Amino acid sequence: MPNTIINKVTNRIDSYRQDVIDMQRQITAIPALSPVNGGLGESKKAAKIQEILKSLNHDSIKNIIAPDERLENNGRPNIIFRWKGKSSEKTIWIMAHMDIVPPGDLADWDTDPYTVIEKDGKLYGRGTEDNQQAIISAILAIKGLQDEGLLPAYDVALAFVADEETGSEYGIKHIIKEFPNMFTSNDLIYIPDAGDPDGVLIEVAEKSILWIKTTIKGRPTHGSTPECGANAHKAGAHLIVKMDELYQIFDKNDPLYNPPISTFEPTQKEINVLNVNTIPGQDIFYFDCRILPDYSIDTIKDQIRIWANEIEVKFGVKITFSYPQEETAPPATPADTPAANALKLAIKEVMNKEARTIGIGGGTVAAVFRHNGLPAVCWCTLDDTLHAPNEYSVIANAINDAKVFAHIFMQENDE
Repeated sequence: MPNTIINKVTNRIDSYRQDVIDMQRQITAIPALSPVNGGLGESKKAAKIQEILKSLNHDSIKNIIAPDERLENNGRPNIIFRWKGKSSEKTIWIMAHMDIVPPGDLADWDTDPYTVIEKDGKLYGRGTEDNQQAIISAILAIKGLQDEGLLPAYDVALAFVADEETGSEYGIKHIIKEFPNMFTSNDLIYIPDAGDPDGVLIEVAEKSILWIKTTIKGRPTHGSTPECGANAHKAGAHLIVKMDELYQIFDKNDPLYNPPISTFEPTQKEINVLNVNTIPGQDIFYFDCRILPDYSIDTIKDQIRIWANEIEVKFGVKITFSYPQEETAPPATPADTPAANALKLAIKEVMNKEARTIGIGGGTVAAVFRHNGLPAVCWCTLDDTLHAPNEYSVIANAINDAKVFAHIFMQENDE
């Protein structure tokens, strides 16, 4: 593709700074919280986004409603925007989510989380980075081509979905279930919901996730008569220390991931007793395990059960496990998949940087695609302020990401 064409489009996108600000202000002002988080869903925000999309040339805009009886309108909207390119051999998808997480304690915010404030090239507000930056950069990539009178090399589609923050049952999982042929393995699928400040990390793999809730039942007694009880807290402490040996047993190293190992960490602990002089008869604590795909989750469970049996005998307690979250990692997207290669080329030519593929310990919605045999990649440029007080999006990141997506839209097969 001639550099003159690329330069014209990227220069055009450079002129969209005010568009970034205006769109962020419009959609941040409309909270899109799941009913799980006390919200009314994404309908009002989706209506505003559709209004913006209708200003673009398009072949169709479809609203897929996932039924949700918790809401007055009984549904969660998912927007599918399509724009035909020179060839329909494949579709280039960008998927972003419309829902946000709650702002948390407002005392931790310097500004109103639903009123965008611009400062030092940053736009502060809940959702500005997670995931509105992605919505806006995708829209501006299309706008850049259209304002220059250009067509993409292949069909382009945007999927702006519901419910990513609380499980995706009403979002991308619903879409794939109801329309199993909407996405194909030939498509290029991009999810701008994971990245780094330099914009060079392309996420293609995830670790398995296992959250373990451990409940230990003993016998409470007075602190001065430990022989009369069974100290659930002491038994739990021994189990926590023992479980640190998981690091030695499941010790494979894979440099694709950061960190390159499986991790097994104790996290939350529930209150057992309220006074110092009572030996607790119950103790509950949690582990968060992020496991390399080399190991099965069941193997981890089997090992901790062996240790639990030993500790039950030693301390006269009963130990049970439950698993609030259990997600086996899907097969990784190949590092040389066409989507990753096209993205690397765009980053190199637009940003003059060498990108590389990585795996992560956190879960992303890309796993939904990968479990369905669809080689999705996650990428964007972000400061990683998502879910935090004073969340912000860098204006330049939205602009540069839009340039990268525009480059991908224009790439031909021989690029």
